Amino acid sequence: MDRKDVVRKPLIGMTLTELEALVTEAGLRRFAAKQIARRLYVGRVSDIDDVTELPKGAREWLGERYCVGLQSPVRESRSTDGTVKYLFATRGDGFDFLSGGHGGRDVEAVYIPDKERATLCVSSQAGCRMGCRFCMTGRQGFHGDLTAAGIINQVLAIPESAKLTNIVFMGMGEPMDNVEEVLKAVEVLTAPWGLAWSPKRITVSSIGKLDGLRRLLDETKVHVAISVHTPFGDEREKLMPVEKAFPVAEVMKLMRGYDFAHQRRLSAEYIMWDGVNDDIRHADALARLLRGVDCRVNLIRFHAIPDFAYKSAKSDVMERFRDRLNSLGITATIRASRGEDIEAACGMLSGEGADVRS
Repeated sequence: MDRKDVVRKPLIGMTLTELEALVTEAGLRRFAAKQIARRLYVGRVSDIDDVTELPKGAREWLGERYCVGLQSPVRESRSTDGTVKYLFATRGDGFDFLSGGHGGRDVEAVYIPDKERATLCVSSQAGCRMGCRFCMTGRQGFHGDLTAAGIINQVLAIPESAKLTNIVFMGMGEPMDNVEEVLKAVEVLTAPWGLAWSPKRITVSSIGKLDGLRRLLDETKVHVAISVHTPFGDEREKLMPVEKAFPVAEVMKLMRGYDFAHQRRLSAEYIMWDGVNDDIRHADALARLLRGVDCRVNLIRFHAIPDFAYKSAKSDVMERFRDRLNSLGITATIRASRGEDIEAACGMLSGEGADVRS
């Protein structure tokens, strides 16, 4: 039977513990797991036959049950500012990068070059359950959790993979709604047997899903970004229905229990809308909300989406808001917008139907 006719599990995204269980089942010594990991994450092999450290019989056994799983993007869009948006299929030959949903949706990742930095914004889900009113991803609903393989594939499969200096989990989906697979992906990215990145090169964003956040904070040293967008709970609930389950005040209470002054960084993401959340009253309330936690604020220009009437705050208003926060002891900066012309900017990712191919 041709390998393409067999449902096989991708090897990329597997942790060392999982690889050790795999080689034990194959009748190999445990050290073979590190050999496979090195070929996957350092050698970037695309075929199990390229793992030449393993005996031919072992490679054949693996090939019948597993595949490397690397899948190139099916489409790319290039911005005038150098940003590149990549579309990835969530299904490949004999395997699926999605779980826990009904599928039918591809995902997007965004490569953002900026002088000496090269950042990849990765997705953790196809669609999203959180339903934020201002987000195109949330508009499409939930289509499934990406496996760790589907997350790591975004990192390994883009042409600029070797240039990457930073990864942000700020693409499609709520990372803490898929915390198990996100934690596995972070382990692969940071472990010495994996890509061996410093956790300081990784930022994970969240709307504030508390159970997942606790695990992320306890089990990793990555940077954390919280989507705030307004300091007032009643306003936030109208924009972000999850405020009812995860009040931003409770999220910041949790943050106060962790050290963000040394090895890791906390940021508050704050999209600014004209006449909605951009006045001094909001700036003062945001400073109060963040009191007692070492947190910087990223002010973000809103990128218009269909059927949402709010407009971005004006540049001079954003500058006054930033200056007010700085005067109150809160470090605030205005984030430069990238990739809006290809719908790759914050809140604009939506993916496409799974039958879209180039």
